[in-house]
This record gives sequence, structure tokens and C-alpha cells, in this order.
Amino acid sequence: MYSRTIICLANSRKPPSGRCVAGKEFSGARAGQWMRPVSARPGHEVSEEERRYENGIRAQLLDIVEIPLEQEAPAGHQTENHLLAEDYYWKKQGNATWDQVTELEDAYDAAFWIDAESTYRGINDKVPENVAITRQNSLKLIVLRSLEIYVSKEAGFEGRPGRMRVRARFQYHSKQYLLSVTDPEIEEKYLAQGQGIYQIGKAALCISLAEIWNGYAFRVVASV
Repeated sequence: MYSRTIICLANSRKPPSGRCVAGKEFSGARAGQWMRPVSARPGHEVSEEERRYENGIRAQLLDIVEIPLEQEAPAGHQTENHLLAEDYYWKKQGNATWDQVTELEDAYDAAFWIDAESTYRGINDKVPENVAITRQNSLKLIVLRSLEIYVSKEAGFEGRPGRMRVRARFQYHSKQYLLSVTDPEIEEKYLAQGQGIYQIGKAALCISLAEIWNGYAFRVVASV
């Protein structure tokens, strides 16, 4: 067993009932490198219990947290994965500041941002499996001067009932993106405000290239 200390930069919802947690290592020779703790369950999600500290509080976005791990567990393009050590509490070491977060911004990586296909509602939001599996990473932190949050009702997949969805629209290196938001706090905040377009100033986003589903890896905004 070993542990890694990260600044939590993603704490997004992940089916069936857990979270996708990821961050950049905070100290040591690997400082600044991405790490994603995953469970051994089929969905690899982190449960609510697994991200609970000994005092009962759950790990949150921007926590500086020490996480016990068993082994590296890369899966295709998600090379950052490490298997969680069971039955050990995570340990909170502090909270990150805005300056600490922005200092961790990733340099532009043309391979990660390769032109993608678009879903009916999104823009540049799905990468074909044969392309995704050649990528060497699945997480990027970007800092934007401006961001738009879109809230609208979208038709369900394969005839399922429509649902209200939250998306983030932005321009990055002269390309437009409209990506699904999986940050639960942002979803809750803007769904409560109803349908519309909401302007946000400077923002830092964690972009995740999710696991393959129906032949594609979808780009999502894992945190705002």
C-alpha cells in the first residue's frame, strides 16, 4: 500500500451512485501529475463511504487530501487511475486557493484536444473509440476568461423521457466546445435557476475524457 496527496480538482457524479474523483499531486517528485482513485467495482466509481474522512465529512472539490492506494490501474486512455486501498480513511490536509489551482493549469495538448464529433446537443464532445484509445491521458485543467452555462430540457436517449441538462460553452484555442457538466454542485445551482444561459467570468475547468460508452469517449466538464 502507498498514498498520494492531491488537490481535488474533480468530484463529479458517476453512475451508478458514486463519484469520479481526480486531482493533481501536491508534493514530492510527482507534484503536478494527475491521479484518479478508482474502486475495483465494474463502474470504478468512488462510493460516498470511500470518500468520507474519519470525522464523517466527505472529501470535496479543492480539498488537499491524502488517499491510500493499492496499485496503479491504468485503463485505456485513463492512464491516471490508481486502485483504492479498502478500509482506510482518506485524510484531509487543507484547502487549495485559487492561485494554487491556476498554477496547475495544463499546457495546450493538441493530441488531447483533437477534433471530435458532436452529439445532437453538444459541440466537439465525443471522441471515437479508435481515437480515444491512442490518447495517453484523460484529464486536463484549463483556465478561461469567460464561460457560459446552458440549462435546457433535452430529449432522452433512445426514447427515454426528456430531462433538464446543464452544459458549459466555451472557446479554447480558437475552437468552440459545448460539453455536459457532471459537477453536482454546479448542476444543482443552475438547475434551480431554470432554463437559460448564464454568463460566468474567469473560470477553471477540469475536462475529463470519460470511459468508452457505445463506441465513444465523451468529453465532460467534471468541475467548474
